Amino acid sequence: MKRSLLYRYTAYLQLGLSLLIACGCAPTQPFFLNESPDLKYYLQAATQIEYPDVDVESLPDTTQTLPPLTIGNHDYEFWNLGLEEAVSIALGNAKFFVTTSGILETRQNVADQFISGTADQFGSVYDVAITQSTTQSVPLTIDGNGNRVLPRGVLRANQIGGVEDALAEFDAQASGFLNYGNTDRPRNSGDSIVSRADFQSDDATAQGAISKRLATGGVATIRNQLVYGRNNLPLGAINSASRQVHSDYTVTMEAQVQQPLMRNRGTLINRIPVVLASLNEDVSIAQYEVQVRNLVRDVEVAYWDLYVAYRNVSTAIIGRNSAIATAQYARLNLENGTGTRQELAQSVEQYYQFRGLLESAIGGSNLPGADRQGVYGAERQLRVLLGISPTDGRLIRPIDEPTSARVEHDWNESVAQALYLSPELRQKKTRIKQEELELIAAKNQILPEVNLSVLYRYVGVGDTLGPPSGSDVDFPAAGSSALSSLTGGNYQEGAVRLEITPPAFGARRELTRIRGAKLRLIRDKANLQESERLLISKLSDAEAKAATHYQLIQTNAQRWQAAEQEVEARLADFKNDRNGRSPVNVVLQSQQRKAQAQIEYYRSLGEYNKSLNYIDFLKGTMLANSNITLREGAWNKKAYWDALERARERSAGKEFVYGVSRPGVVRTGPLRDAASAAQIIGSGTMTEGQVLPPDALMLNDANMNDSLGIDLNPYRNSIEVNDQPLSELGDTPAELLAPQPPGIPTPAPSLNQPTPASTQPSVLETTSSAPAHGAWQTARHVKTNAPSAAVAPASYESPTASEYAPQPVRRMAITR
Repeated sequence: MKRSLLYRYTAYLQLGLSLLIACGCAPTQPFFLNESPDLKYYLQAATQIEYPDVDVESLPDTTQTLPPLTIGNHDYEFWNLGLEEAVSIALGNAKFFVTTSGILETRQNVADQFISGTADQFGSVYDVAITQSTTQSVPLTIDGNGNRVLPRGVLRANQIGGVEDALAEFDAQASGFLNYGNTDRPRNSGDSIVSRADFQSDDATAQGAISKRLATGGVATIRNQLVYGRNNLPLGAINSASRQVHSDYTVTMEAQVQQPLMRNRGTLINRIPVVLASLNEDVSIAQYEVQVRNLVRDVEVAYWDLYVAYRNVSTAIIGRNSAIATAQYARLNLENGTGTRQELAQSVEQYYQFRGLLESAIGGSNLPGADRQGVYGAERQLRVLLGISPTDGRLIRPIDEPTSARVEHDWNESVAQALYLSPELRQKKTRIKQEELELIAAKNQILPEVNLSVLYRYVGVGDTLGPPSGSDVDFPAAGSSALSSLTGGNYQEGAVRLEITPPAFGARRELTRIRGAKLRLIRDKANLQESERLLISKLSDAEAKAATHYQLIQTNAQRWQAAEQEVEARLADFKNDRNGRSPVNVVLQSQQRKAQAQIEYYRSLGEYNKSLNYIDFLKGTMLANSNITLREGAWNKKAYWDALERARERSAGKEFVYGVSRPGVVRTGPLRDAASAAQIIGSGTMTEGQVLPPDALMLNDANMNDSLGIDLNPYRNSIEVNDQPLSELGDTPAELLAPQPPGIPTPAPSLNQPTPASTQPSVLETTSSAPAHGAWQTARHVKTNAPSAAVAPASYESPTASEYAPQPVRRMAITR
C-alpha cells in the first residue's frame, strides 16, 4: 500500500516537471528555501582599502602635544637642561634608536625613514632578546624506530638562531605509534591442522621511544615495543608444530647507541652550532652598543647645535640693537644738517637685515644664507632624540657651557683604544671567529662517514600481557605472561652494525666547501685590516679637526676683539662728527663684521666640542666617559637558584680529560676598560688628555714673523670669553629678545654725547680710570624710562633725545 502511494506521488511530480519544461518558464536566478532579504554575506567588491582591527594606545607625548613654537607663538617657559640629563632622558625613553649605524661624523635625521620603515630596519632594545629567541625552521627528525636521525651535510654550520635553538639539537625526543590491522581473506589451501581456508587475524603494534643526541655526535635511544597477534589457525597438541594458543604478546625493551667514528665525531665538531649561536648573540650585543653610542653622540651634537642657535639669537639681538642706535644717530645728523637721507635709509635697511637674521635665528628659514633650523628647529630636533613631545609648553635651554680648554690625546694610546674598543671592529672579529669554526666543520666533512650501532634487547613473550607476577607458567603454555617473561630476563638479544660511507670519488663538493670557507676567512681578515686602517685614518682626521677648531676659537675670538675695537672707533667718530665727513656705511659694515665674527666664534666653539666628542666616539671611550654602562638586567630568582645548582653539580663531578665538552678558545673574556687597551694591543703609553694653554700653539708663537708686517701682539694674546650663561638671559621670550639687565660689562662704546636734561638717562660707571690706548673699555649701561620689551623699527618721526641712546650689549666682555 505504501509503495503504490509512493509510485503515485512520483508520477505526479514527473508530470508537473514535464508541464513546467513544456511551458518554457525557466528562472534566471536560483531559488532557495528560507531565503532572507538581509544579504549580510554579499560583497559588491572583492578588493578594497580596509583598516586593521588594531588598538594600540598612543603615547601621551603624541596625543597631548601643543601647537608648535613659531615666530608668532612664543608661549613657553624655559627648561634649563644639562647635557648629562639630556643623555639620561634619551636613553630612558629609547625603545627604538632614531639614528643610523656606522661612524659617520654627521648623520641625517631618520624620522621620516622611521615612519615609513618597519621595525626590523631600526635598532631597538628588543633586538638582543629577539636574536636569542630566533629558531631554525627545521624540526628534529626521527626514523621509524624512534632514533634521532644523525646530522648530515655541514653540521648546521649556518646557525642563524640563538643559543637555546642550538642547544635544542641535544634535547631528548619522545615518539611513539600504535598500529592495528585486521586480515579476513580466503587462502589457496584447504582446512588442515595448521591452516584454514578462510584466514582471519588481528595484529597490533605499539612502540614508545626516547632518543637523545649526544655531544660526542652519537644518538642514544631507549625503546619499548609491544606486538600482539591473534588468528583462527587451529591449535595443535603439545610438542607439535601447530599453534599452542590463539593469541600471543611480544614485549621488548631495547637500548641502542649509534656513534660516528670519523665524520661528525667529537664535542668540538658537534658544539660548533652552539658556539656560532653564542657568537651571533655577541654580534647582536655589539650592534646594540653601536645604536646606544650613536644615540648618545647625536644627542650631544644636537645639544651643542641648540647652544650655538641660542648664541646666534643673542648675536642677532646685539646687531639689531646696534643698528637701532646707529639709525638714531643718523637721524640726529639728518636733523642737524650733517647727515643725509640716504645714510638714514641705509641705517634703517641694516636694522631690517639684523631683524631678519634674528627672526631666522629664532624660527629657522629655508631661504639662502639664513639659519635653516633656528632655536625652535634645533630644539625640536633635540626633542626627537630625547623621545619626548615636540611641544609641551617648555623651551629647552642648554645650561652647560662648552669647554674652550685645549685637550690633547696621546696618539699611540688613542690608536690602541680605537683598535680594541671599537664595536664595529669587534663585530668583524667575531665574524672571523665564526668562519674559523665553519672552516673546521667543512674540513670534518671530507672524512668518511663511519657509524657504529650497538643494540641490546630484553624480550618477553606470553599468551597474555598480564602483570609480571600474574602467572608462573612459561610460554607457549596457556596463561603465560609476556611482562613476566620480560622481567625474568631469560631472553636477551644483541646486535652490532657498522656502516661505512666514504665521500664521493674525488670529494669535489667537500673540497670546494673547504676552499670557499678559506677564501671567506681570508677575505674577512683582509677586510678587518682595511677597516682598522680606515678607522685610524678617521681618528687622525678627527684629531686634526679638533686642533683646527681650537685654533679657530682663538682666531675668531681675536677677530671678534678687533671688530669690537673697530666698531667702537668708527661709531665714536660718527657720533662726534659735526661736518658729515664720517660716512655711516663704514659704521654699518663694521657692525656686520662684528656680528659675523661673533657668530663664527660660537660656531667654532660648538664644533670644537663636537670634535672632542667625535674623538671619544671613534676611540670607543665615549660611553665610558659619559658614565654609561651596558650590562644584563636582573633575572628571576629561580634562574639564580638553577645556576647555583648547576654550578654545584659541576664542582661535585670529576673531570674526564678526554671527554672535555668545551671546545677551543673563542673569547678572551669580558671587554675590559680603555686603560687596558694599550696593554692588549701592545702600543701606546698610559696618559690622560692634557689641557694645554693657548700659547702652546705654534700659530701663537710671538717670535714668528707675521706676513702682514704689523705688530699683532695685542691680538695674539690669549682670549678668555666670559660669556653670560644662557640660563641668565631672561626667563621669558620678551626678556630673551630684548635683554637689558644692568651691571654687565661689554665692549660697547661709552656714551659721552650730552643729552637734554629732561631726558638725561642715568649712567652707571663701571670703571674709574681711562683705558689705555688699544685696551678694552667697559660699557656704561643706560637705563631709560621707556619699556624695552618690544623693539620698534627706526622711524622718521622726531623722537626724544633719549631714544637715540644705543642699547647695551647683553654679554660679557672679551678680556685680554
